[in-house]
Amino acid sequence: MNELTLKWTEAGQSRTQTLNDQQTYRVGRDPTRCDIVLSHPTVSGLHIEIFFDQANHNFYLRNLRETNPPIINNQSLITGEVILNVGNNIQLGQQQLEIIAVAFEQFLIAPTRLFSPDELTQISIPKANVNLNPVQYGLKCPKCDRVSSYQQLNVGCPWCGTSLAAAVSVVLSTQ
Repeated sequence: MNELTLKWTEAGQSRTQTLNDQQTYRVGRDPTRCDIVLSHPTVSGLHIEIFFDQANHNFYLRNLRETNPPIINNQSLITGEVILNVGNNIQLGQQQLEIIAVAFEQFLIAPTRLFSPDELTQISIPKANVNLNPVQYGLKCPKCDRVSSYQQLNVGCPWCGTSLAAAVSVVLSTQ
């Protein structure tokens, strides 16, 4: 799971909160509309939101108040979004927040593995997925270990339905 940790001081007390990639967090003074409630009177009722963008694999801050914009590292964010990183300082009115940690899940991509002819005789390949080219390649499913053609890349494994995005490329026998 991807996580971001905020730290701030409120009423003389140091506070931290860890956010994850599973929800969008709204930050402001209004407890009925916000997930993180700040009591300082200069913070807007609904000030910002923090969310994780799966496509870009980053946490972002989005401004929700043009008239009281957040200031990130001494730069006003009038409209739009900004990527959040460790060490970023966020100012909402006179309330200061700091990003003290960002942890990302590691992507594990299997290394490409070439199979010997002996190993290839043990792999079951449906005839419909075999081309007649001199050198043939296939995708070995990371779940069921069956090999299918590259045409299945955007469709998934024909046997178990698993995405082939992390499949290992294999050289098929030409016999």
